[in-house]
This record gives sequence, C-alpha cells and structure tokens, in this order.
Amino acid sequence: MYPKHNVLTWAGIVLILSAGLIHVLDAPDSFEDAAYKGWLFYLNGAGALAAAVGILRQSRWGWNLGFVIAACSIAGYVVSRTLGLPFIPAEPDAWLEPLGVASLAVEGLFVILFIRARCFFKK
Repeated sequence: MYPKHNVLTWAGIVLILSAGLIHVLDAPDSFEDAAYKGWLFYLNGAGALAAAVGILRQSRWGWNLGFVIAACSIAGYVVSRTLGLPFIPAEPDAWLEPLGVASLAVEGLFVILFIRARCFFKK
C-alpha cells in the first residue's frame, strides 16, 4: 500500500498528466512525421491518464505505469534526435524544441519522484 494522498501523490499525478497532455497536444503535428508517431503520442496521453488514476487509487501499478511511460518517452526523445526512428531520420537540431524540453522536464521529475516514492512503498 502506498502512502495516503499527500504531496508526493498529487505531484506524481500532476507530473504524469502534464507529460501526457504535452504528447496529446503534439500528436497532430507528429502525424506529419509518421502515422505511428502520432498514434504513440495519443497512446502516451491515454497511458498517462490511466497511470494518474492508478496513482490516485494508491495502486502500485499506477506508479509503475507512469514510470514506464516517462522512461520510454525520455528514451524515445533521445533516440529520435540521435539514431532516428523507423521511417523518420534523426533530428539533431531539435534538442531544444519547447514542447520536447517541457516533456523531458516533467518526465524526468516524475522518474525522480517515482524513485523517491518507492522509499515509502510497503511490501
């Protein structure tokens, strides 16, 4: 059981929802790169919403899902700018794209919060 609703819980909910919202806002433009990228961005938003519900319900799966979403999003950001994605060449000049930086910030903070929250998890 996770700690009762506290600052940690609400911060986790706000951060993962922010990450999902950023991806949903950028999804329409992502379809121009490749259809699968746009759908992945929408899936990210849906997954973030599910994770937020899980965190609100104090379920371990909510935190774990949020961590997977945040970590995979960070990895996807790095890969898209270095190696490139399938059918999408690398974008080395896009490191400081505003939505991308905002996304990295909230996802990175969520990962840190996830690690911190794990200290309170009871087995």
